[in-house]
Amino acid sequence: MNAKPATAPAPHPFTLRLALGLVGVLIAALTSGLNDRVSDIALADIRAAIGISYDQGSWIISGYQAAEVAAMMIAPWFAVTLSLRRFTLGVSAGFMLTGILLPLVRDPTLFITLRVLQGLFGGALPPMLMTVALRFLPPPFKLFGLAGYALTATFGPNMAASLASLWTDHVSWMMVFWQVVPLMLIAMLLTGWGLPQDPLRPERFQQIDLFGMVTGCSGVALLILVLTQGERLDWLNSPLITGMLLTALPLLLVFLINEWFHPLPLFKLQMLRRPNLAHGLLGLACVLILGLSGSALPSAYFAQVSGFRTLEFAPLALALGLPQLLIAPLIAALLNIRWIDCRWMLTAGVGLLVTSCLLGTQITSDWARQNFWLLQILQAFGQPMIILPILMSATSVVAPPEGPFASAMFNTVRGFSSIAASTLVEVFLSHREQFHSSVLINQASSRSWLMTAPTASQASSSLPLLPDGSISAADNLSGFATLVRHQATILGLSDSWLMLTGFAACLLLLTAILPKRVWPPQTLIQNPSRNN
Repeated sequence: MNAKPATAPAPHPFTLRLALGLVGVLIAALTSGLNDRVSDIALADIRAAIGISYDQGSWIISGYQAAEVAAMMIAPWFAVTLSLRRFTLGVSAGFMLTGILLPLVRDPTLFITLRVLQGLFGGALPPMLMTVALRFLPPPFKLFGLAGYALTATFGPNMAASLASLWTDHVSWMMVFWQVVPLMLIAMLLTGWGLPQDPLRPERFQQIDLFGMVTGCSGVALLILVLTQGERLDWLNSPLITGMLLTALPLLLVFLINEWFHPLPLFKLQMLRRPNLAHGLLGLACVLILGLSGSALPSAYFAQVSGFRTLEFAPLALALGLPQLLIAPLIAALLNIRWIDCRWMLTAGVGLLVTSCLLGTQITSDWARQNFWLLQILQAFGQPMIILPILMSATSVVAPPEGPFASAMFNTVRGFSSIAASTLVEVFLSHREQFHSSVLINQASSRSWLMTAPTASQASSSLPLLPDGSISAADNLSGFATLVRHQATILGLSDSWLMLTGFAACLLLLTAILPKRVWPPQTLIQNPSRNN
């Protein structure tokens, strides 16, 4: 049953001006996501340009992501207090200005500091998109607004590879940061002209959840640093990782206790009693992990086995990203049909992603780009078929005054889960590669005749040994080691796709247990007697 708010603010007329204001917020949120992914992909070029080591360069990513998710926690609170338009324009301007300054800085410490500051501004933008969609869109258009929010998870990240290769290979690494300038100028112009101006609410500062802001933001930032730096520093064998983890967990526990009792919290945890909202948060985490089967795993194959540069596998990412501009609105239109149950749409989307993963488990060293097209097509349809029903179901139980609470929780879970998912897949793949490499080497050493060439003239990378057991040539042995490494990577990728199907099963189980049937927003207005 859909929740009915006891009170709701008077709705603003949905005009072309307001619609363009929402488009401005959408552009700002998409630009934030693009900036994050493009700079990650182009990190090697950035490090070379500013003369920073690999270890220092890893903090460019970690610092940005930690600040980004921390900002997602507090942005909706400040948006309500300072007004949506003022706050969105302010963080958009800060995001753009730091983007202008970053390529001009050559000191590593100052560069990382500016990058953290940009992460704070960038992380505040996606919550604004969900907030304005929930507040301003009338029922017939609400699902299309949520489709726009879904694009930040499906469209933006998959455009990043093409843009990163364009700037670094053909223009300049500086454009990795300066690309945000024209987009943010357009976004600020549309936002400033289109969004209504709310009054300031300074009285909210008298009840500011400062303790929650400090403990929550610090705890989640430290936990993200643990996830992003853990593998490099050998996890709990590192005193730094251990210290950050032992600090983060108590901080987050205290934060959750504080949020439960605070009169004006960042997170309204009592809302999690609603099964649809709880399912939405858990389901969003699962789908972000599943989404890596269409992006991270194919790119790992092309980079580690085929030796492709970013430009060469970018078309596969485009095949997943560009169709979202049509598929996401199409799914929203289907979900607006009353007889279509969003839970069945979600189930069908999971089925497509499971099919894609199972096809991926059949990967071999002979695969080329054409072998991935079917997987990417399944991903292109499956991802929005999962994300949109999750958003529809979860937001149906959120009253308009509760929009900022839902936005804070959704975006924090989304930001944290995307980083945790990347870490999980990266670590799992790395460990499975090591396992398979060890097994292959042990098998080769115990069956040396399989590597022995009949004659010296027939020796090759696959047969590096001579009949007397000696090595035919150093190049052949090196080539054999490369073959073993590639095969271990392929087996690890197959295991990773299989592992991701387990998360699909968890998502299906959650969908069968938690959410209740919800109806398209406009049908509740047209048929109030049928809400139940």
